[in-house]
Amino acid sequence: MKNPPRPFGHPWLEIAALVAMIAALWAVFLYAPTERTMGVVQRIFYFHVPAAFMAFLSFFTVFIASGLYLWREKRVYDRIAACAAEIGILFCTLVLMTGPLWAKPVWNVWWTWDSRLTTTLILWLLYLAYMMIRKYGDARSSRFAAVLGIVAFIDVPIIHMSVRWWRTLHPEPVFLAREGVGAGMEPEMVRALILCIAAFVLLVATVFARRVSVEAAAEEVEAIRMELRERVEVR
Repeated sequence: MKNPPRPFGHPWLEIAALVAMIAALWAVFLYAPTERTMGVVQRIFYFHVPAAFMAFLSFFTVFIASGLYLWREKRVYDRIAACAAEIGILFCTLVLMTGPLWAKPVWNVWWTWDSRLTTTLILWLLYLAYMMIRKYGDARSSRFAAVLGIVAFIDVPIIHMSVRWWRTLHPEPVFLAREGVGAGMEPEMVRALILCIAAFVLLVATVFARRVSVEAAAEEVEAIRMELRERVEVR
């Protein structure tokens, strides 16, 4: 191996993510007060909202990296987009799972074709299609996937604005409210949510760093395999 891939990320990042996750769990279950109307089930909020933020952040990374790949045609950008899409799908799945768990006790229904829920499901399906193009497409699939990765991100601002554009069961954002960040929330709830978001950011950074390293190593191994195959054919 002429140029072995260097590990992307550092052990301190993993340690910081672990400490932050433990602190976040303490804040969710012991520090933050119980919401008066919804009760204990409202604590899903501290996992549901950060998961949505991480999904949107990951898909924004796909959007930027895909644009750079189409412009510069460097493999590194395509690799970053692919890894970010995987993580985005994972956290979007968590959003779609925690949402019904929260909705059932509050709305008395697991799922409804609400505008925010529907647009979030569409986002999940779009990036699932993105991964399927990468997996089962031909040599040009990376460029096709990059175009889809850019177009699909248009759904993210639609999701954010859906509760304001259409009548919906889903409440308007309480953290990023029109009146200001955390308006209408108890200060302890705001601090707990911020800590959870920070913990999720560190977790995503850790997973993303490792995933990019694995993808780079896999590409290096594939390059060596192709080189050996060519040498055998020549002989």
